[in-house]
Amino acid sequence: MDRAKELGDFLKSRRAGLNPEELGLKVYGARRRVSGLRREELAMLAGVSVTHYTRLEQGRAAGASDAVLGALARALRLTEDETAHLKHLARPSAPARPAPARPEHASRSVRRLLDAMTEVPALVLDRRNDILSWNRLGHALLAGHLDPAAPGSPATRPNLTRLLFLDGHFRELYPNWSEEATLAVASLRLAAGRHPDDRGLAELIGRLVIQSEEFATRWARHPVRTCTSGVKHFHHPVVGPMELSFDNLLIPGESGQRIIAYSAESDSPSKAALHLLDLSALDFGPAETAGGLSQSVKAAG
Repeated sequence: MDRAKELGDFLKSRRAGLNPEELGLKVYGARRRVSGLRREELAMLAGVSVTHYTRLEQGRAAGASDAVLGALARALRLTEDETAHLKHLARPSAPARPAPARPEHASRSVRRLLDAMTEVPALVLDRRNDILSWNRLGHALLAGHLDPAAPGSPATRPNLTRLLFLDGHFRELYPNWSEEATLAVASLRLAAGRHPDDRGLAELIGRLVIQSEEFATRWARHPVRTCTSGVKHFHHPVVGPMELSFDNLLIPGESGQRIIAYSAESDSPSKAALHLLDLSALDFGPAETAGGLSQSVKAAG
């Protein structure tokens, strides 16, 4: 990733999204050559020189202090995630020699933990959103149409973001697909800012930009956001609608791997649907197709 260009594009995108009148700035004339704030207007609001800000927007961020970056973040009304992203771009760590994209694996103990989580869908992701492992319910919830052994091999390993944009099953699985897609891109943007030397991450982004116009459009907007917990809505082909809470649990260490676990409120329709999904996976096995499972469940009911 060209960090200098990323920094400039990010600042321009946020500057363009601000309304000068809402910030108390007087606007003279009916037309403005740029949307949003001008460079000099943002520099004035942040209390920095126009020359200094222009250097930042041109990607020449050497020597940018925490005070200057903080002032710009406040003037641009950045969120906490966006502020962290700005600092990663403007104050990079010592450049590292790009390493080959080596495949990762979930540890044996983490895989045992997933298998022990029998009542909740769970999976292990790396920072690129490659699925390193899933338990039976995790597979049944998200990708029952895929080989359950797929995460075990780098050659067949699914990637959650790639599936979201390129697999039609996921468009039907998420009723609010557009919101899920935007959040996925925002999360990937944050990861790319933190790990600019991750060749595998850069290759994933490059392929998605080429293969999915919807991904490319969202990527160009520079969304930045992380989401460690919340609620997701599903419309599963086997058991129908579900509302599940999710939590991201970071695995200690430097790998950036995390467990995502989904849960339902006790005695809720979603809890009953999860139980039915679990029974379906037990009765028919993970190799069954979603359509076959759906028809079998209906017949059993």
